[in-house]
Amino acid sequence: MKYLGLALVFAAGFAAAHLTGFTTAADPKPPEPSKVEPANPNIDMGAFIANAQTAAKHRETRRLSEDDFLKASQEKDVIVLDARSKEMYDLLHIKGAINLSFPNIDVESLPKVLPDKKAKILIYCNNNFTPAPDVKRPSQEVTPNGGIPVNDRNAELAKFAMRGKGFAVSLNLSTYTTLYNYGYTNVYELAPTLDPGKTKLTLVSNKK
Repeated sequence: MKYLGLALVFAAGFAAAHLTGFTTAADPKPPEPSKVEPANPNIDMGAFIANAQTAAKHRETRRLSEDDFLKASQEKDVIVLDARSKEMYDLLHIKGAINLSFPNIDVESLPKVLPDKKAKILIYCNNNFTPAPDVKRPSQEVTPNGGIPVNDRNAELAKFAMRGKGFAVSLNLSTYTTLYNYGYTNVYELAPTLDPGKTKLTLVSNKK
């Protein structure tokens, strides 16, 4: 009976210690609060998201079919802009397009390359000629690059020059949003994914 009483006292004391927050050296220390870096006035995620949503609304009625893009590209003073890298532009691009690589779009380059903010600008990107890698492809027959002869030069060049980006990070989306937020509101985008070996748009290479 004596030992039973001691056991009960010990158990009660052990429980009380834990209920009152008693810890031993083996207990882990609580994590330190993460340090938040001060805001950078040159980087504003909130403004970026808000502006992207505004640009997306503006873009809804400015996506062109292949025929309409071709027709618009032949209008006087229209600019066809290719925002891929110069390396990929040189490898294959739409005839007549100018190149301003997306990382080089800034407050200094835009006034030089695109001095008129009211000018009509047509844009296109990799995903207009190569399917995005994360898009489900029902069959080889409906894949834009399916069935193209190996000796078709444009189709072969497009495998490298027009490597697809994820559909949610397509270069057209970034280019359209960026131009819009720099004040270029007369921008139109090539909408479909086209077969580079059969498209009505003339594709050319600077490589010999």
